[in-house]
Amino acid sequence: MRLKVLSSLFLLISGLCLGQSIVSADTTPSAPTKEPKKPISFDLNAIDKTADPCSDFFQYACGNWVKANPIPPDQTRWGRFNELADRNLYTLYQDLKTAADAPKTPLQKKYGDYFAACMNEDLADKLGAKPVQPEMNAIASFTDKKAIAALDLELQKKFASEAFFGVYVSQDQVDSTKQILATNQGGLTLPDRDYYLNDDDRSKKLREQYVAHVSKMFELLGDTSDLAAKEAADVLRIETTLAKGSMARVDMRDPAKRYHIMTVAEIQALSPDFDWQKFLAGMGVGSAPTLNVASPGYVKAASDVIENESIPAIKSYLRWHGLHGAAPMLSKPFVDENFNFFAATLSGQKEQTPRWKRCTRLTDSALGEAVGQDWVKQNFPPDAKANMEKLVAALERALAEDIRTIGWMGDDTKVEARKKLDAFRQKIGYPENWRDYSKLTVQRDDLLGNSERNEIFENNRDLAKLGQPVDEKEWGMTPPTVNAYYSPSMNDINFPAGILQPPFYDNNADSAVNFGAIGVVIGHEMTHGFDDQGSKYDPHGNVRQWWTADDKKKFDERTDCEATEYSGFKVAEGQNLNGKLTLGENTADNGGIRIAFQALQEAIAQPDSNALAGYTGGKKDGYTPAQRFFVSFAQVWCGSQTEQSARVLARTDPHSTGEWRVKGTVQNFEEFGKAFGCKVGQPMMPQNACRVW
Repeated sequence: MRLKVLSSLFLLISGLCLGQSIVSADTTPSAPTKEPKKPISFDLNAIDKTADPCSDFFQYACGNWVKANPIPPDQTRWGRFNELADRNLYTLYQDLKTAADAPKTPLQKKYGDYFAACMNEDLADKLGAKPVQPEMNAIASFTDKKAIAALDLELQKKFASEAFFGVYVSQDQVDSTKQILATNQGGLTLPDRDYYLNDDDRSKKLREQYVAHVSKMFELLGDTSDLAAKEAADVLRIETTLAKGSMARVDMRDPAKRYHIMTVAEIQALSPDFDWQKFLAGMGVGSAPTLNVASPGYVKAASDVIENESIPAIKSYLRWHGLHGAAPMLSKPFVDENFNFFAATLSGQKEQTPRWKRCTRLTDSALGEAVGQDWVKQNFPPDAKANMEKLVAALERALAEDIRTIGWMGDDTKVEARKKLDAFRQKIGYPENWRDYSKLTVQRDDLLGNSERNEIFENNRDLAKLGQPVDEKEWGMTPPTVNAYYSPSMNDINFPAGILQPPFYDNNADSAVNFGAIGVVIGHEMTHGFDDQGSKYDPHGNVRQWWTADDKKKFDERTDCEATEYSGFKVAEGQNLNGKLTLGENTADNGGIRIAFQALQEAIAQPDSNALAGYTGGKKDGYTPAQRFFVSFAQVWCGSQTEQSARVLARTDPHSTGEWRVKGTVQNFEEFGKAFGCKVGQPMMPQNACRVW
């Protein structure tokens, strides 16, 4: 139940690692059958020239790519992010396979054994449910509600599982130099609280299918069908109670709504049947005088469950969460049933992801800074980092100019905004200081145990931060990750090596292509510092009102325009985007493209610029620099997804779909219309556009 506050560029959903829910065992090959193709920048073959760029720029830039790249049967969405991630996964798999077969260092031995344990499907099938039985036995011994805190301790410290509450360490949002204890909401299995609360026919049907799935899983564990049905009903009832007390995702975006400092006595009064003093002492953080209770409503709801539900019902709930967490690492019947609901039914995935992919992701997730040390040596040359630093500097200059010249902001707020920009820190490629995994025990024949020990290791590492200085050099993503993020409490922008490759960045591409792709990514992350939530943090990462009241009002009017606009974008029949949920990402997209375009113009204007190298008569491949910029931007988001996935993500993902990230962004930027000769009133050049930055 940790809340990591960062704004990422993208959220990968399809084929998550083996330790998460959308996975299963498989009948597909346990090794790659072929090497994935290398993505390219500015793909002329992707362009659909039968489409009018002024009417539907996504179709124009991506139409042929989408047609030629249908969603693979083991995915729920497929796009350029996935294409590059698949390529990175293949190269990472090669490193892991080598380490598993013939390690050359102790670190390779550790991550090689982790990978090998995951790949041993025969052993998993032989063991069946045996690996999860110790946790089931611990839950079976629960007979007294007064011992619920002790049980929670045992589950977390032995099995990396939580009963109702968990604690973690985070930066204090009013003093980012301090690291404080916190607890967050959780306890749900379905993707969002609304899946329990919405009363439409689709939600009701999904709940019926969920209960049937839970019942089947209990039967696989050995329970009778009648008992399993009762247990499944208990699970849904308890999770519905927790959902009613949980905050909505839109509310959880607001730092003010997730910050409630309480003494131990105050949270004890909120949940009288849970011994917080005993629990905190057992977790090794009993000295903390206060903690941030991100969601008091959840604490109250969990307390109501403990007070009002019977011990057998609570056991059903706890057994389910233990089983659900372990299911992907058990025998084939468990992982297949897990796949059938969470991947096939919920997200529309047709086939199970190959085990080699899932095991590669699992190992990267667990030992990313061990695996990453070797991976970056082969896949991220020093000149890529140096060139990226130049691009970041160019975008910083462009954002500074945007702040200086923007018309709706007053001088006093501009001074504060510039201070925040000047305080930006950046991390490129990989950490300066690699994580120490020496205390993590890995066994080559213990898949579930490795996962549990890894979770416990990471939890202990996190709790050890309490009261310590903030590590400004720590990373929140592994080096091979195809993503980027901004951390408001750190006030830093982060670009893992995994994304610094085509189609995002190409040493051989012209400036227009690179500024349109990775340049917009950089601008996107910078703009997060000034989106509807990032703007609430000052240069030091503290939540503080640094805006004048008049400027804040103008800012809110502009973000309201974006929220309303994006709420009108349809992703499936009867399902639109939630413009308030996606507001931060949409603001970052709209601001990022503006400052990246401005940075390109500045690069072209330099006397010694080679930005137009390869252009003849002002064009290259038939396109002007501005046109190549916009096509390059759009092609980053080429892709499609299943209808089921689109519905899930519209409720849970703070990012808009690729189609609307393209069309929503360019229709708000007048330079796009100029570049393609659009007329005011056409879809991509509306009469009234939204602009924040």
